Amino acid sequence: MDDGRLNSLTGEFVEPIREQVFRSQRFGELVRHARVLFLLAGLLNALFLFSDWRFEGQMHFFEAIYARGAVIAVSLACAAVVARAMSFRAVQRIIIVWQWITAVGVAVLVQSRSDIALFVVLLLPAIYYLVVPVSFRWSVASGVLCSLLMLVGYLGVPPQSDTALGLALAVLMLNAALILVLVRNNRQSRLEWVATQDQKAAREVLSQSERLLERTFMAVPIPLLITELESGRILRYNAAGVSYFGGEPHEFGIQSVWQIYADLGARRVFLERLIRDGSVTNFETKIRLGNGELRSVLVAATFIEIDSEACLVSGVIDITDRLAAEQKIRYAASHDALTGLTNRAAFQAQLDATIREARTRPGAIFLLLVDLDGLKDVNDTLGHAAGDALLVETARRLERLAGERAVVARLGGDEFVILLRGAISLEEAQALSQAIIADFRHPLVYQDRSLSTKASIGLAACPNADYAPGELMKDADLALYAAKQEGRNRAVLYAPAMRRAMNERISLNRSLANAVAGNEITPYYQPKVSLITGQLMGFEALMRWKRSTTQVLQPQSFLTAFEDPELALLMGDTMLRQVARDVRKWLDQGYPVGRVAVNLSPAQFTHRDLANQILELLAAERVTPSHFDVEITETVFLGRNSDFVAPILGQLHSAGMNLALDDFGTGYAALTHLKQLPIDTIKIDRSFVQDTESDSFDAAIVCTVIELGKNLGMCVVAEGVETVGQARFLRERGCEVAQGFLYARPMPAAATAEFLARETRDTAAARVCDLWGR
Repeated sequence: MDDGRLNSLTGEFVEPIREQVFRSQRFGELVRHARVLFLLAGLLNALFLFSDWRFEGQMHFFEAIYARGAVIAVSLACAAVVARAMSFRAVQRIIIVWQWITAVGVAVLVQSRSDIALFVVLLLPAIYYLVVPVSFRWSVASGVLCSLLMLVGYLGVPPQSDTALGLALAVLMLNAALILVLVRNNRQSRLEWVATQDQKAAREVLSQSERLLERTFMAVPIPLLITELESGRILRYNAAGVSYFGGEPHEFGIQSVWQIYADLGARRVFLERLIRDGSVTNFETKIRLGNGELRSVLVAATFIEIDSEACLVSGVIDITDRLAAEQKIRYAASHDALTGLTNRAAFQAQLDATIREARTRPGAIFLLLVDLDGLKDVNDTLGHAAGDALLVETARRLERLAGERAVVARLGGDEFVILLRGAISLEEAQALSQAIIADFRHPLVYQDRSLSTKASIGLAACPNADYAPGELMKDADLALYAAKQEGRNRAVLYAPAMRRAMNERISLNRSLANAVAGNEITPYYQPKVSLITGQLMGFEALMRWKRSTTQVLQPQSFLTAFEDPELALLMGDTMLRQVARDVRKWLDQGYPVGRVAVNLSPAQFTHRDLANQILELLAAERVTPSHFDVEITETVFLGRNSDFVAPILGQLHSAGMNLALDDFGTGYAALTHLKQLPIDTIKIDRSFVQDTESDSFDAAIVCTVIELGKNLGMCVVAEGVETVGQARFLRERGCEVAQGFLYARPMPAAATAEFLARETRDTAAARVCDLWGR
């Protein structure tokens, strides 16, 4: 223990505040000590008073009686007063007064030199030093004063003793010894007090720790258990544990913690790990609650010792809901939310694993890529709820038809895929494809309405175990593309020629993109002539690919490129820009250009802002829309973006451009389009015009179309007119305008300018004369 806090001379604390605390904590004991001292002094002096009567009649008798009486009186008075003292200083003042008065009185008494006088001379200073509870300085002061008074009283009365000097030296030595003892006692009492305070503080800290531990144990929101290691007997539960297990263990007949484990094997593993490592964390297992419910938990445990008995403190975290949520997340990550089928990412992983497995376990692998035709129409007419119902029904049908041997997945939108694996032949895969096609002919009933849909299927077989999954998907996609190109509602088996055709399309598109950048896409113009007046009515701008100085390709050579929306728009913009520049140039030269027709492909209508793009381009080239016609075929209404067609054409027509329906009669729903769109011109396809003179059936069709156009107030243009006889036939039937080799073949801009330069009234009259045979 550190005693540097004590004064080495006095044995008291160096710090006044600490000394004051020491005294204040012992104040009650000090008062009791002082009262006992005073009462004992009064009692002893009273007894000595009776003894003093035997000296009656002797010298100093009355002085002794008065002195003894004074000591008694002062002792009793101090005993009464000290009980009301409120501080150490007050008690000390009372004690000091008693000491000094007592010392004077006893000094008077020792003058008698009785048998015990010498004993009192030595005893009273010792009492003052060792018994009287005052501070060190007052103990020394009172002891020294008492010793002096005793010597004066004992030696001050004649006759002088021969031992006076020896007695004085003895008293001096006694004071020195008593001071040392006083210092030792002061030091010892304070050290004991410090030790007692440290023990109290330690006990208080321990008590607080125990209370804190208990409150923490009970307040922890997860179940905590304290159990014996060997028997597993449950010693304590916290509040969360009682709540979690549904009550105290004994209520359910549970005596051991091992009884709540649902899996004995898990309990054995838990104990082995605990004994090996000394503690266990995040041990996942299942336990049984008081009501018998099974829950998944994480258990953490460590050793503790209670009364020399090895015990465990364990914490339990319920993860049942978390595991269920993780399961839902895993399910959601691998399944389509609408249909419940495997989604694209999970299917791709499964396909990869299936092909890897085929390297060690040979077997056939087939992919059926199924595209649902007509989903957009259902969404547009009946709403997306109906479309969702159709998708769910499609998933149900595919699972039923494919059976447990297959994996059915939804890739997204209206695309599904079926993976067939194992002992299955190509014939069986094809039979499944046809079964799907046949089943989908049966409509789905949704809210008393029949939803009719069809399916297109691309079928691909994995040729070998080293084939890449992505390549197999690409094969099925190419087969699906072929099924759609052939008219949909059918299944097509992949053939290597499809990949070659795809590579050719890619190469063609790349070449065309370079052609656009190299200004190789150029317009050729074919004139349109009035069959009534012979005058030039305008031109049709026809796209040409000037691949070299000697090779000029017509659109039939690169029709597949127009299926790419971006490339189609790029070629269309290039074509229209060049046509606008040519028209601007001819107008500036004063030529009677008329209206120039430009063709728009179905792919261009995938851009909702197509009309604005065209009008902005014309404005940039300083030509008005009234100089142009827009020619479309009926195929623009059959694409996925057919909803955009009518608004785009309406905007162009409002801006001043005429609308012409090209190849009329060769499509699907021409009459509906004539009614719904602001069509200005009908163009009769050349396939009907060619044989009008020899084929009565074609002649009847042409006559019907001309009559229809006249009744609807539309201009009728006949394409492919090559002979005067054809022109006469058309004119006689009421056709107003003709276009074909009879008047000119399609020609580049320079030749067109020369053609315009030759155009006069005489040329128009000559054309009329030719029709009349003059």
